[in-house]
Amino acid sequence: MSQRFVYVVSDSGGETAELVVKAAASQFNSPSIQLKRVPYVEDKTTLAEVVALAKMNNGIIAFTLVVPEMRQFLMEEAAREGVEVYDIIGPLIGKMENLFGLTPRNEPGPVRVLDEDYFKKIEAIEFAVKYDDGRDPRGILRADIVLIGVSRTSKTPLSQYLAHKRFKVANVPIVPEVEPPEELFKVAPTKCFGLKISPEKLNHIRRERLKALGLDDKAIYANIDRIKEELDYFDQVVQQIGCDVIDVTNKAVEETANVIMNIIAKKGQL
Repeated sequence: MSQRFVYVVSDSGGETAELVVKAAASQFNSPSIQLKRVPYVEDKTTLAEVVALAKMNNGIIAFTLVVPEMRQFLMEEAAREGVEVYDIIGPLIGKMENLFGLTPRNEPGPVRVLDEDYFKKIEAIEFAVKYDDGRDPRGILRADIVLIGVSRTSKTPLSQYLAHKRFKVANVPIVPEVEPPEELFKVAPTKCFGLKISPEKLNHIRRERLKALGLDDKAIYANIDRIKEELDYFDQVVQQIGCDVIDVTNKAVEETANVIMNIIAKKGQL
């Protein structure tokens, strides 16, 4: 299968454009779609080179260029060479300018302001690292959100994702042989969220994890009966706490985080 190229061009880091392109490409379930990010573009020569590459490889260019002159040059150059382009941010800037009567700065990648919000984010990230995997139960009572679940239910990545949203998150593993920390039963149930997963899905995840570590995938860690035992114990713990339970079986980390934030918002905790 021949490769299909999407050139992601930006006058900043290009993360925004890349996320949009990846989301679009995921709809085709095709490994042949290849992304080529071209960040921090400051001159027209680079734009012309990207257009030439896209033409040679029969590719498409998706871009986030906030300087009107650069944006116009790319579109004109692409049209002249018969290359398809897609402006990700320009139309939205134009709509906001017209609707709100505001004038855009047209500055690529504005420097991050080290304000209170920024430091709050850093503090939340450090908190998530410090109180990850139940390593210090004192963090449970200090946390904005407490995540509990058996091993491999995405507690750590979910904690980090929520930390980037400025939430202080502690997470606690639930293991039948280990008594949950007493702080877990003192925290407000509205702050606690249990992460539930189907036995079959967890079995698959754990087996793949063992294989990745070069271990026998038939170890007790991935045994289906053992997994069911852990999940039964998890059910007992969350019932005792009285917290919300979220089924993460087929959810991405971002989806689970959104569910949690929506629940918190509805309860007026945001």
